[in-house]
Amino acid sequence: MIPSHTLDQLKTLRMDGMVAALADQAISSAAAALGFDERLSMLVQREMDWRDDKRLTRLLKAAKLKVSSASIEDIIWRDSRNLDRHLVTSLAGCDWVRHSRTVLLTGATGTGKTWLGCALARQAARCGFSVLYARTTRLMQELRVAHGEGGFARRLAQLARVDVLLLDDFAGAPMEPGERGDLLELLDDRVGTKATLITSQMTVDKWHAWLDDPTIADAILDRIVHRSHRIALKGPSLRKTESDGRSEVR
Repeated sequence: MIPSHTLDQLKTLRMDGMVAALADQAISSAAAALGFDERLSMLVQREMDWRDDKRLTRLLKAAKLKVSSASIEDIIWRDSRNLDRHLVTSLAGCDWVRHSRTVLLTGATGTGKTWLGCALARQAARCGFSVLYARTTRLMQELRVAHGEGGFARRLAQLARVDVLLLDDFAGAPMEPGERGDLLELLDDRVGTKATLITSQMTVDKWHAWLDDPTIADAILDRIVHRSHRIALKGPSLRKTESDGRSEVR
């Protein structure tokens, strides 16, 4: 029996996973038959698993993903979707995050851009990276308000620290005056240091015209298109209305 003061010390050290594992071992005849080294190894592994689960919960809460349940394991690999299984599997390994690359997801409405983007972002969180989901138009509005309140530089610095920034529905609406410059600053902070994931109904070749400023457009596209991974989703809409009125696209 482990002395109560030892358990209290473990709790003080925030080793709750090990405390739970010790409680399980205390009532397990199979554990009692194991040697010290084996039992210690199990305790350490339980603590590591507990910490990993706690970290993932924290990262996903901060990520605010639009589709929090999206997962790489649940992707629909239909031929008509034009999904490169090798590329997606490679992205699931998160090297694109480690190398601060950009992923561009394009396709018509209902083809699963946001869902796949959230799945890749969630996978990044599972690999231990911080993630943040943002609808592009709302983020631009937020930055515009930050200008007026004097908090633009602080907010920009916060966004620059996020390992994976998911900009959803990019080019979904005309840009307001000043937003092009804000977008350029936002993306410039991430070049070579952090990863960015962009979803858009508009194909990449039309983004330059959408930005409607040749100089800034050249600068922005140079930062997000260069060395990017591209996935152009195709096929009919996957949106299915469920009995409760909700829908999910994969």
